[in-house]
Amino acid sequence: MSKDLSGYRDKYLKGELNEIDLPDNPFLLFSNWFDEVEKFGTEIEPNAMSLSTVSSDFSPLTRIVLLKKFSELGFIFFTNYNSRKGKNISDNSNVCLSFYWPSMERQVIIQGVSHKISEHDSIEYFNSRPKSSRVGAIVSNQSEVIPSRNYIDEKLNNFISNNKKLIKPKNWGGFNVVPSSIEFWQGRDNRLHDRIIFFNENKNWIKKRLSP
Repeated sequence: MSKDLSGYRDKYLKGELNEIDLPDNPFLLFSNWFDEVEKFGTEIEPNAMSLSTVSSDFSPLTRIVLLKKFSELGFIFFTNYNSRKGKNISDNSNVCLSFYWPSMERQVIIQGVSHKISEHDSIEYFNSRPKSSRVGAIVSNQSEVIPSRNYIDEKLNNFISNNKKLIKPKNWGGFNVVPSSIEFWQGRDNRLHDRIIFFNENKNWIKKRLSP
């Protein structure tokens, strides 16, 4: 079975990146881009990002997670620490985040090191979640093999019927990704895209242009 996808073609004409117009702080540029995507884009979840990790046997794995907070301290997402991503980060804290916003023809690629956030901050966020999300986090032993869908449905129903308290599991919480580099990609015509990368050198951000 095969399918030829070479006929897919598109022009990228929605923006440009000029060094003279860019802030020296990549977090400010990211915030500006995120605000523009929220205002002008059509993404249902603009905070959806790919997270790439590497396991103890050096196998890479990428999945989609949701960004829940960002600041100059880093980019925060939440998960089960015993999940595959949690175990990978425990083995190797170097990760990569990637945002793709097709409606604006933009990408952002963030390389950095991931650390657990404080238990206090994880509890605070957990308690702010909808009840259904809290129940899901408690009931699911994320990434573990289970016998069937019925198994997890019964586990959910048993939890609800027993009126158990919604207490954050010890193995659930946030990771903060502290970036070492942040690349901004803006689609341009003729596939000659604009790529500006910021490197963190001795706590100073240095920006450079990359070839398309």
